[in-house]
Amino acid sequence: MYRTHYCGDLISGDIGKNVVVSGWVHSRRDHGGVIFIDMRDIKGLLQVVFNPDKPIFKTAEDLRSEYVVKVEGIVRRRPEGTENPKLPTGEVELLADKLEILNDSQPLPFSLSAYTDVSEDVRLKYRYLDLRRTSIRENFLFRDNLLTITRNFFHKHGFVEIETPFLTKSTPEGARDFLVPSRLTPGAFYALPQSPQLFKQILMVAGFDRYYQIVRCFRDEDLRADRQPEFTQLDLEMSFVEEEDVINIIEKLLAEIFEKLLGKNLKTPFNRMAYSDAMLKYGSDKPDTRFGLEIVDLTADLKGTKFKVFADAIAKKGCIRAICVKKGAEFSRSEIDALIGKSIEFGAKGLAWIKLFSGGFESNIVKFFSAEELGKIKAKLNASDGDLILFVADSSKIAPVALGQLRLFLGEKLNLIEEGYKFLWVVDFPLLERDDLENRWTSIHHPFTSPKEDIMSISLDKETLSGIRARAYDIVLNGIELGGGSIRINKTDVQKKIFELLNIPDEESRIKFGFLLDALNFGAPPHGGIALGVDRLIAILRGETSIREVIAFPKTQRGICPLTGAPSSVTDKQLKEIYIKTM
Repeated sequence: MYRTHYCGDLISGDIGKNVVVSGWVHSRRDHGGVIFIDMRDIKGLLQVVFNPDKPIFKTAEDLRSEYVVKVEGIVRRRPEGTENPKLPTGEVELLADKLEILNDSQPLPFSLSAYTDVSEDVRLKYRYLDLRRTSIRENFLFRDNLLTITRNFFHKHGFVEIETPFLTKSTPEGARDFLVPSRLTPGAFYALPQSPQLFKQILMVAGFDRYYQIVRCFRDEDLRADRQPEFTQLDLEMSFVEEEDVINIIEKLLAEIFEKLLGKNLKTPFNRMAYSDAMLKYGSDKPDTRFGLEIVDLTADLKGTKFKVFADAIAKKGCIRAICVKKGAEFSRSEIDALIGKSIEFGAKGLAWIKLFSGGFESNIVKFFSAEELGKIKAKLNASDGDLILFVADSSKIAPVALGQLRLFLGEKLNLIEEGYKFLWVVDFPLLERDDLENRWTSIHHPFTSPKEDIMSISLDKETLSGIRARAYDIVLNGIELGGGSIRINKTDVQKKIFELLNIPDEESRIKFGFLLDALNFGAPPHGGIALGVDRLIAILRGETSIREVIAFPKTQRGICPLTGAPSSVTDKQLKEIYIKTM
């Protein structure tokens, strides 16, 4: 018998019991001839005491960090004054009678202390050691609890968990597919799914009514802190629903997760914001509303300005946007220059500024504005003495985004961001956006999103198409997009019309999406759904800045697995079997 109890489960109620525990030596201390070890298993730490009058003492002297041991002994109360209130087991210790070393360990490449600074490449190379660290282990116990709550929730609400294929057809959804060559069909390829989008719609046609899946998805895209080539998504779809039904079920799920895991009561319904307002006030379709510093549009107020930079932007049908930094007049010129550099980094051509002092304005651009214009700027931004106004004049695509990024930078720099969790639904997205480089329209979300308007008889002019709204909704938490969804198209003629607007020829749409188009011909019900990023949600709730901290075996930003060495070369024989030659 390796254990009667887990180390982390022993409490004062177990005093006097003879127990057997197994685990790792977390640390070892020698105090005046008595040896103490902290012994660790998945449930936590337990202090074990080896007295010199026991035959096992000599063996205990050989113990080192991360040895695997089995210990038998009596649970007793710790001497008064030696309790450790930070540990659940802090009132007790195990007086060892028997000790068996089950395996030894080489010296570790890094300390397992949470305070040890180790490069990510080293941590991921020895991920099995990194996962032993308490903070990392807790991430995965938390993840398990969250997924258990999620599955129980959906079972309770009548959803059916159904798995969809990993080897499927290439239907690009905005990122590159990972392709898998078929040995049995020379020259043909499977694709790993970027999402189960088409399959879950087909499940609605099949009559399953409420589907969900905690599913792995794959995208061959450039990586960053919140991206991985393979990631986990909570995917769901519902029949005979409208937007409110999907939004309501997600709010209930998140409320249950927060209550059971964090002991917090979420206020529902969550706030909602139109896409146009999000872009205007925050320069982002995933606005962080934990702080103000809202963006203001000054284009109409300055349409007659003599300041050439602003006038040129307006003449080119661009815009002028600004933010007011309270007490920002204290910024030095070098600090303002740094902000100008940041704005250029974020895509703007530059950054103009005005300081307010004693009712007056200070800047090298003040002379270009009339008193009336300066009054409008001050009033619209609710500026007062000691404030700093920052302007970006550029195209209607660049100016909001650049100033939105600058807003986030300042929010962090000036400690404006409130603690806590702030959810937001962004709604009323445009259905389409213009890709000027490719001279065509593209979907904001995906081509299966249902439009709010009847599009069967609309004109195809640019102004009309840009005004079509989608029955789509994104959920945002603390400025991070947790997920998005929509009511789907369930009629073949509407789906074909969308493909027409996207300049996808009939032949191409049949090749890519023929199986879905066929399914829509056989009584497809109204349906809609959403997908949430599981890794992102867990990272936020655990206070991690990277989703790699909540994925057991993640890739680096170069897409490499330091543990296994993937991706790696394969033999010529393997390539020949799948009819591939390398360059």
